[in-house]
Amino acid sequence: MKFVITFLVFLGLSINFNLTYAASGGGLDDTGSSLYKSGKKLIIRAKKLEKKEKIEKAKTLYAKALVKLEKAYAENKKNADILNYLGFALRKTGDFKKAEKFYLEGLELDAGHLGINEYLGELYVQTGRIELAKERLQVLDGCKCEEYDELKELIEKN
Repeated sequence: MKFVITFLVFLGLSINFNLTYAASGGGLDDTGSSLYKSGKKLIIRAKKLEKKEKIEKAKTLYAKALVKLEKAYAENKKNADILNYLGFALRKTGDFKKAEKFYLEGLELDAGHLGINEYLGELYVQTGRIELAKERLQVLDGCKCEEYDELKELIEKN
């Protein structure tokens, strides 16, 4: 009987330890740790600066975000969200070719990713490839989302 009680106590402690370890996130999360989160925050701040016409300050933040997102990508190459913001930061810093590469890589992981489809469409508009932008719009059609509305508006202006 002592053996059974000892075994049950040991089993209970093992389960508790495993649950505690799992809850603490005993490793990288699927977004590449805090690098992705801080890179995303920088991009959000930069977008706000851009809306206020503070373009140079925004570019500085995009460049800082790029550094963090490249490190997040080095840790986790299979996350469409990281690829989305990495492409976005590259596009905003003027590297359209590399941005497109990361957007397309992200679409291989998640063909319906709203952000990637919108931002890739925006890149196509910026680089004069309106037909490709319209293809991205078609993917977003029916989503009833701001990504569709924003890309449609941009295409209509060009």
